[in-house]
Amino acid sequence: MFNLPKKYLLAHLWFFLGFPLSAIAQTNSWPTHPVKMVVPFAAGGATDIAARILAPALGEILGQQFIVEIKSGAAGNIAIEAVALSPADGYTLLVGNVSTSSINETLYASKLKVKPSVALRPVSLIASIPNLLVSGPDFPPNNMKELIAYAKSRPGELNFSSPLGGYSHLDMLDFTKKAGLTLVNIPSKGAGSSQVGLVAGDIHFTILNAASTLTLIKAKKLKAFATTSATRLPYLPDVPTFAESGFPGVGTDQWNGIFLPAKTPQPIVDKLFNAIVQALQKPQVKEAFVSAGMTVIPSKSPEDAASFIAAETQRWPRIIKENNVNVDY
Repeated sequence: MFNLPKKYLLAHLWFFLGFPLSAIAQTNSWPTHPVKMVVPFAAGGATDIAARILAPALGEILGQQFIVEIKSGAAGNIAIEAVALSPADGYTLLVGNVSTSSINETLYASKLKVKPSVALRPVSLIASIPNLLVSGPDFPPNNMKELIAYAKSRPGELNFSSPLGGYSHLDMLDFTKKAGLTLVNIPSKGAGSSQVGLVAGDIHFTILNAASTLTLIKAKKLKAFATTSATRLPYLPDVPTFAESGFPGVGTDQWNGIFLPAKTPQPIVDKLFNAIVQALQKPQVKEAFVSAGMTVIPSKSPEDAASFIAAETQRWPRIIKENNVNVDY
């Protein structure tokens, strides 16, 4: 009875473990058909840009098409829930960012049907996008000192624009509180609508990511006052950091990462992680990210990505509480 064929023993072992050989085969051969990359925000934003740069490279490496699917709405929570509740088979992933995967868990705790830190599994970070404090070309101040003086002399008369509860909204609240400014927020649906308002002069200044503003800054249709980056940006060397401007600790770089449903088998997680790292090492991919104002930041491992995101999640409750932020969809 102890000389049974190995194939027989394995089949029965996996049967008792609740993981049939057919599932093992499916895991090892993943992917066998196209994979959806769900973007939680409108097309044209930094998260969409990052997804569309990465998708073809992943497809080339893994031999299947990676399709970018926009599923915006409810501050990204529609996409979070859709991916978290999808089959854990590796065919639906989330291109998350600092808002969906760090802020929303606190800000929308009473509304979310799932808890992102439990229902989603980080695979790797992709890219980091510094943010910039920007205005339209006709806004009178030309540097941070002038901006603060100008705004302080007009309490309640100036505005900024950001999606309610997003990182730019919270960063602006933190900045204005520490700078002693009184501004009005004009909620936007995303970077695109804020840019239009800035260029037209309807919005005075706000924080937006470099990926969506760099072209306009170089064309002198926007002015940049400070960056959230730890050091000055090589492509905007004259723009100081918030720390240099007297506001250390203010602002966050927007990061993007790839997430799978929490119960996705480890072999699929590992295979996708390795493909992401390989894709981000491709010169043409790096060049595309740099051209978009982003820096590639692949994680050392899925566990490394999870640790980073857990730490990021802890920094937002203070800002939300201090500013009494309570938003709805």
